[in-house]
Amino acid sequence: MKPINDGHVAESGLAVVEVAAADDETAFAVQELLATRWAIAPADRTTHEPGEPGVRLRCYLDLKQQPEA
Repeated sequence: MKPINDGHVAESGLAVVEVAAADDETAFAVQELLATRWAIAPADRTTHEPGEPGVRLRCYLDLKQQPEA
């Protein structure tokens, strides 16, 4: 994965969440769960590092905003 950009955590209330899961379905389920509580910039795909188990997903949260309905 690319390094986290300073802008993604530039102020209080912004967070980067990295999910490690066995499969895409699980990773996206976690992302959906986060989206029910906070505004997020969702990931549209997971990544897999050769030699490492499972998949990774990174999404960006803004804890100051409500999720879109």
